[in-house]
Amino acid sequence: MTLKLFLTVFATIFLAELGDKTQLATVLFAGRQPGSLWIVFLGATAALVLSTAIGVAAGAAAAHLVNPRYLSFVAGLGFICIGVWTLWTAYAG
Repeated sequence: MTLKLFLTVFATIFLAELGDKTQLATVLFAGRQPGSLWIVFLGATAALVLSTAIGVAAGAAAAHLVNPRYLSFVAGLGFICIGVWTLWTAYAG
């Protein structure tokens, strides 16, 4: 169960992060500071670790207040709304 959970979380977050604004910003920083790639890597890593820690803490706190099934429903609905909005703006734009 632990390995399956780890692999599920890893694959989901890895795919979600590919090509997003965070990765693009990191590419820009690395391009501007080619002599400081380790500093860029460590800074980006620290930021992602901290933001993930905040997400885990918020999820754990929310799970004590709200049924996790409802949280999944709201998250799924949020993703659907973002997708519809993205399609709408691409079509209307």
